[in-house]
Amino acid sequence: MFRFSGWSAVLVFLLAGCAAAQRYTSPPASATVTIAGKRINVDYYAPSMHGRKIMGYLVPYGEVWCPGANVATGLATAADLQFGTLRLPKGTWSIWAIPGPKEWTLIVNKQSGQHHLDYDSAEDFGRTKMNLRTLAAPVETLRFELISNGGNKGTLALRWETTEASVPFTVLP
Repeated sequence: MFRFSGWSAVLVFLLAGCAAAQRYTSPPASATVTIAGKRINVDYYAPSMHGRKIMGYLVPYGEVWCPGANVATGLATAADLQFGTLRLPKGTWSIWAIPGPKEWTLIVNKQSGQHHLDYDSAEDFGRTKMNLRTLAAPVETLRFELISNGGNKGTLALRWETTEASVPFTVLP
């Protein structure tokens, strides 16, 4: 039987502590906006770069990706919305994306609250193209923004590394 001496136990404790310190966490985050009196909210878990190459590597191009970690990124809207070509009824949804070097697609899925790796295309409500631009400075931690553009108009933007993918939306009456 193996027995820990005092020094062995201390060494194991220190090594375990170092290993735990290396784990990356993705804290909860959210973005909220009120447009035309209606609340729109995105809840997500925000991973960070930690020196890693993100787009095209950690986030592969051409594959469905949940922008976030832990639980699928959620979208809750108190109003019907028009996202690009997609008319979305009020409710709770999950959002996914298909990133690419020159083009992104936003996917709105009928499920919500599932694990961020549990994508089921049979539950897709619809898809629409996103605008893509390169940011001048890198964004370390994934960030969603909901921006009011005046009147009943807004923009949903995702920023990470040097990529911004966005889609305009309209709050419908």
